[in-house]
Parts: sequence; C-alpha cells; structure tokens
Amino acid sequence: MKQLAILLIMGFISIQATNAQKFGYVDTEYILNKMPEYKKAQKEIDKLSAVWQSEIEDLYKEIDKMYKDYQAEEILLTEEMKRDRQEEIIKKEKEGKEYQKKIFGYEGLLFLKRQELIKPIQDEIFEAVQAVAKEKKLQVIFDKSGDLVMIYTHPQHDYTDYVLEELGFGDKEDTVQE
Repeated sequence: MKQLAILLIMGFISIQATNAQKFGYVDTEYILNKMPEYKKAQKEIDKLSAVWQSEIEDLYKEIDKMYKDYQAEEILLTEEMKRDRQEEIIKKEKEGKEYQKKIFGYEGLLFLKRQELIKPIQDEIFEAVQAVAKEKKLQVIFDKSGDLVMIYTHPQHDYTDYVLEELGFGDKEDTVQE
C-alpha cells in the first residue's frame, strides 16, 4: 500500500514537473513542538492517560487478589461457593476489560480527549499551510513528518518556517528560500 502511494506521488510529481508546478514540504511535528498550546494539550493528555492507566492497574490488582484469595481458600469451599467465586472473578475481569476498552480503545475517552485538544491545533496548522501555499503559489505541500518517506529534501523546498511565521511563531530562517 505504501509503495503504491509512493508511486502515485512520484507519478504526480513527474506530471506536475512537466507543467512547471511548484511544490514544497513542511515538518508538522517540528511545527507542533514549537506551539505552546500543543505542548499544554499533550501534557494534559499524558496526565489523563497516566491517571486512567493507574485506575486500570488498580482494578487488575484487585482481580489478581481475588484470584489468589480464591486459590488459597479453594480447598475449603463447597462446589457452589467455588462457582460463585469463579463467576465473581470472571465478572470483574470482564468489567476491567470493558473499562480499559472504554478508556484506551478505538474512539475511547483518550481518543476523544486527544481529538478535542489536538484537532483545533491541527486545523490551525492546516489553515497556515494553505495560506503559505497560496502566497508562495505552491500546488503541492508534503508533510515531512508523515508516513511518506522523503529520502532527500532540499532546504529550498522547506516551507516549515513560513508556516510557523503564518502561525505567529518566529521569523523565517535563512535556510528557507523561494
């Protein structure tokens, strides 16, 4: 799949090159790390994640204790009592797995919180990239920090600092040229 994407992009670039189209790239990871609101959002996400992880670990410690207590007392229990304790442990394990999925699963609370905090920042970057693309008359802008592997990038095509400037973070460096 990745190879197909690279082939399509390379084909697109070669077609665009014949039409003298301009392209550039930005490093969104670098841009995000320059933005205080991203750092603040990331700290909040990390803090929440640690709290939720601790809650889940406590829940599993409780389940482990229930299991060890059951094993220690098993010889003294009737068959009905054994069944009841086993069902209780299984029920608690199921609750633990459901809670973990609710927090860390696909579209879980952590995912939703990350989307709530990070998406507005990503939208701001996207708008700045669009503004730079229009200003510099670029048809294509790649993200250097994404899955697309850029084996070589000439600094002349790096528009990261222009995007940072558009966002209000610092001045252009001399490495970026038009």
